[in-house]
Amino acid sequence: MTTILVTGGTGTLGRLVTERLRASGHEVRVLSRHTEPYAVDLREGGPGLEAAVAGTQVVVHCASTPRGGDEKAAANLIAAARRAGVAHLVYISIVGVDRVPFGYYRAKLAVEKLVEASGLGWTVLRTTQFHDLVLQVLQTLAKPPVMLLPAGISDQPIEVAEVADQLAELASGAPAGRVADLGGPEVRTLVELVRAYQRASGRRRPLLNVPLAGKAYRGFRSGGHLTPQRAVGTGTFEQFLAERFPARG
Repeated sequence: MTTILVTGGTGTLGRLVTERLRASGHEVRVLSRHTEPYAVDLREGGPGLEAAVAGTQVVVHCASTPRGGDEKAAANLIAAARRAGVAHLVYISIVGVDRVPFGYYRAKLAVEKLVEASGLGWTVLRTTQFHDLVLQVLQTLAKPPVMLLPAGISDQPIEVAEVADQLAELASGAPAGRVADLGGPEVRTLVELVRAYQRASGRRRPLLNVPLAGKAYRGFRSGGHLTPQRAVGTGTFEQFLAERFPARG
């Protein structure tokens, strides 16, 4: 039995990774800012982090936030993992972090580099956007009377449970470095995803495609965040929506 620490273990992905690892017989510790006994803010580190990492063989790093601080959090985690003699650090990243100059993506790429230079055995998995995140974005865009969409954008959403399956499998194995990307089953235009959301939710809004400016927008528009050659996921966005809005089928 392996003792594994999952950071962000109460989040959308971390919770499922924790369930799968425990089902496989591993002893799993969950680290998050508000969950005892390992309630730790990784950006601050400290004795709580040392206690969480002590005696673990594997760390799965799922904790992340677009509000900033990922690099500091990763640096603290890596330092604690070194001191504890952790054998394997697994990190979940995003497809396109090296191609799209978006602030959050830059932070994820910086963490990848910290992981690679950590001196620990490591594995990095990049995936496309989770269905859950796409739905959150669409729900936000649907609040005004008109949905304003960035023109020319596509996405390749993936079911988070499939990512959890892969991440748990990687955590149970030997360090593998940068593994093959994991993409959703289809590349879909943003308009197609919106139409699917409107049908499932019944929340109708007129659409207006708006061209934007900037390097990040150009990166997304060129498909830097997509991996059509690795469309290995199976769960579609429509299947995900049918589970979220069952009353409408």
